[in-house]
Amino acid sequence: MHSRKKTLMKNTLMLYLLRFSTYFFSFITVPYQTRIMGKEIYGKIGLATALMMYFQLFLDFGFLLSGTEEVAKNKDDKKKICEIFSSIIVLKVIFSILSVIGLYVVCSIFTQYEKDKTLYMLFLAQAIVSSFLPDYLYRGLEDMSMVTYRTVFVKALFTALIFVFLKKPEDYLCVPIILTIGEFCAVTWSWVDLKLRYKICLVNTTRQTVWKYLKKSSQFFLSRIASTLYTATNTVILGYIDPIGGTVGLYTAANKLITTGQSALAPISDSMYPYMIKNKDFKLVKKILSISMPIICGGVLIIAIWAEPFCTLIFGKGFEGTGKILRAMLPIAILTLPDYILGFPTLGAMGKSKHANISIYVSAGIHAINLSLFLVAGKLNAVTLAWLTSVAVFVEVLYRLVIVLKNRKEFQKGENNGEN
Repeated sequence: MHSRKKTLMKNTLMLYLLRFSTYFFSFITVPYQTRIMGKEIYGKIGLATALMMYFQLFLDFGFLLSGTEEVAKNKDDKKKICEIFSSIIVLKVIFSILSVIGLYVVCSIFTQYEKDKTLYMLFLAQAIVSSFLPDYLYRGLEDMSMVTYRTVFVKALFTALIFVFLKKPEDYLCVPIILTIGEFCAVTWSWVDLKLRYKICLVNTTRQTVWKYLKKSSQFFLSRIASTLYTATNTVILGYIDPIGGTVGLYTAANKLITTGQSALAPISDSMYPYMIKNKDFKLVKKILSISMPIICGGVLIIAIWAEPFCTLIFGKGFEGTGKILRAMLPIAILTLPDYILGFPTLGAMGKSKHANISIYVSAGIHAINLSLFLVAGKLNAVTLAWLTSVAVFVEVLYRLVIVLKNRKEFQKGENNGEN
């Protein structure tokens, strides 16, 4: 158990370095982008990024979770891992072709998207290239060092190129182009590393095998689609309400801060998932929450008090309105860690992973109802949308907590295992 916890700590540390680098480079580039592009053009980037989340979900199809689980279960069987890798690649090629066709149809039907078709196509290219990153393999193998080094390199490259090529608002197309270049370097690096270090490569696979992995991953895909109702869909709806893009720019800026905070907490959940599947160490769950939550709540309180000047400092003049939106999103920051940990790491280890998915369906359903009611009543704006999103996340966490408490015997049994 000691060696397993040591591996967990190493992977958590690597993931934190990964997330810190993401936060650091975003801290540099996002304020620069908002100042160069202004809230309207930055709103276009935000809307394009939100729209691409649908395609990213389709391209991933839940493989980051299902693939991680399969690789973790077959960690010592290289032949099986090559089969998993090859089957997922075949599916991603098919999904990439369908995505290009789908985006072309969307841009042809909706004039709002047609005028920025080049921007969307460039972002789709970045999403397609990024989808071939085999991060699920590294997570399942519990070796996050490679992912960390690779990501730090890509983020550093992106940051440098942004400062070189983004000089005026009209240069905004360079953002997806630079992202695509970085992702291509990352994919090439990862595939070469898998071949040289792990002897993992593409092999022939059958239709039946491909179908098996597609079917297994579909449950994760459905849950992730539901979760986009309070992520990407929020931005898309704001784009409909405010076609000019100013409100979208303010909302995107606030959401960027929240997602940055979430990215700082995600490594805990990401590294725990394969560890918990094998070891069911539920005592660790209580320990992490009891240590982390007071710190998180204290930080959120400070930001809530000085939200407006904080946003102006980060994003520049014209983004003062981001403060009210950010304040409405802060409950999400408090709920993120419990939501992550009580999800697949805890419920999956308890054999209740279906409830991690169901919790997303329930919260997404409530969010959809609330969105409809506020939209019909004419009360939907950036601030109310942020509050509705916080409510949806609260429902998700509450559902997961109830399921854990209902199965507390399994939880207590895992705590005893953690002591051994």
